[in-house]
Parts: sequence; C-alpha cells; structure tokens
Amino acid sequence: MSARCPMKKISFNMIRSAGIKTDYAKPEYYYDQLDKVRGADLVLFPEYWMVNSIIYGLNKSIFPSPATYHLGHDKIEMTRAFKATFPHRIPKTLIYGKNPYTIERVIEEFTYPFVAKTAKSSMGQGVWLIKNEQEWLEYVERHDTFYVQEYIPNDRDLRIIVIGEEVVGSYWRVSEAFLNNVAQGANFSYEDIPDDVVEEVRTIAKTLHINHAAFDVIVTEDAFYILEFNVFFGSEGLMPLGVRLPQKIEAYLETLT
Repeated sequence: MSARCPMKKISFNMIRSAGIKTDYAKPEYYYDQLDKVRGADLVLFPEYWMVNSIIYGLNKSIFPSPATYHLGHDKIEMTRAFKATFPHRIPKTLIYGKNPYTIERVIEEFTYPFVAKTAKSSMGQGVWLIKNEQEWLEYVERHDTFYVQEYIPNDRDLRIIVIGEEVVGSYWRVSEAFLNNVAQGANFSYEDIPDDVVEEVRTIAKTLHINHAAFDVIVTEDAFYILEFNVFFGSEGLMPLGVRLPQKIEAYLETLT
C-alpha cells in the first residue's frame, strides 16, 4: 500500500502557525503569491479580507472554517446565528439601526444597567455597561447600529476553547470589574468547571461549523448564556493545563486528509 501524501498547507500567519508544518506567505503580498495558494490543499489563517476569494474564487479549503470567520467577524451575524439555533443560550439581545424610534425602544425594553457593544471588536474593546440615560445617548452618538444586551451580574465568565470538534481547555476568567477579560485584568481559575456546559458548547460549535474559537459564557444558578466567541484568542489560560495549541491544531488538520 502506498504511503499517504501529506496535506500541502500554506499559512498567512506565522505566529499562529508556529509549530505546524506549513509553508508561509505574507498577507500584504497575497496577489503576488496566488500560485502558492493554488498549489496548496489547505490555507491556514488567511486575513478576513482574503476569505471569499480563496474559498469561492480559488476553490480552496481554509482553517479556521468559513463559518468561523464569517460569524466570528461580526457580533451581529454571530448573534443572529445563535438566535436561530440556540436562542435560549444567549442573553436578551436587540439589534437596531439608529432612528428616533429605536433610540426610545431600547429604553422601553431594557432597564439600567444594560450592555451595549460595537459589532466588530475583541479583547474587551467596544463593550460598555450603560448605567444611565446620559451613557446611552453617548453610545447612540457614536453608533449607527445598536447592539444591546441584557446585563447578567457576575464576577467571572467561563472561557471554552474549541479546536476542530474538541474542547481543548476551559477555565474561569475572574474579575471584580465589569469585563472579565484577561486583557482588562482578569485572573484564571480552573476549579469547578461545569462539564455539562462545556459539552453543550462543544455541540453548539459543531452545529455551527465553528472549529477554532474561544467561547465566553456566563453561568448562573439555573442556566448559562453565550456572550460571544473569538476567532483569534490568547493561549495563556491553556498553559497551566499543559495544552499546546499548535499540537491540537495539527492533530485536527490531520483528520481532514
């Protein structure tokens, strides 16, 4: 029996592909390197602006998956996907274009405090706890699209990291501040991880074809709610668990051959 030919890969992100056997190309020279892309079986970590031309124009597979990119790039599209499939797993959320009616409608639907976000942001940026009318009007002034969510009081959220169809690690991010984000000063905890929540998030990711993501989850006494997922995320919280992301990614990619 002949040996299986290894998958030929090319990556547009040297840092995230460190430790993975792959060729490299620079995003800024994308159009000068199309022959490399055409010759590859799989394209790793393209920039978002490349995705459509790679999968629809060059007919190449990418990692992370198209769904991971398309849903992860925009909180509004992400929320719409969750609302259509697992509506009980997201906080009450309203998405409106700005006009006098919707400005008032938000105030009618929510009591202070509530959360307001920018559609495209990460690492705790573009998220506000709106505590009064003045703060709401300041948000309105800066945004043409409103993304408003129920505030669920908490001192921690659960980060669940999915690679392929596997949860490779989960941990609490604990903070006394509003944002439980490590970039904003949160700490890690690995105690009392709810296995049932982790397993259901894995199922949700599989259903939506999300294969490289960090899910941020609020767990209450009787339920849990997905706040969002991030396509590109830090791995500091995985290190105490002995998890090395490149190894997990490469093992998953081997299953695609």
